[in-house]
Amino acid sequence: MSRKFIPVEEAFQEWRNDPEFIAAYDALEDEYALASALIKARADAEMTQEQVARAMGTTQPAVARLEGAKTLPSTRTLQRFAKATHTRLRISFQPEKRGSSARG
Repeated sequence: MSRKFIPVEEAFQEWRNDPEFIAAYDALEDEYALASALIKARADAEMTQEQVARAMGTTQPAVARLEGAKTLPSTRTLQRFAKATHTRLRISFQPEKRGSSARG
């Protein structure tokens, strides 16, 4: 009996052996970390995307794009999101992981 799908964990382990996949995955790490932080802030505030959008003076699809890592928001937008979710925006710089190449 053949499988109709490959479990994502199994596929991910195979992809991690591909240097091109690793480079692309690592390049998106910061964007997905931001998206994850936005989603967590909204969830912790127990708000829907629509509620956050109203508090920000924007639309639900705009909030969905922020959370979906489809756009890189300005600090002004992040401050509006923080205010809407009753959180404080904090930006920090951290040393790169060993073995990471410098990005210019």
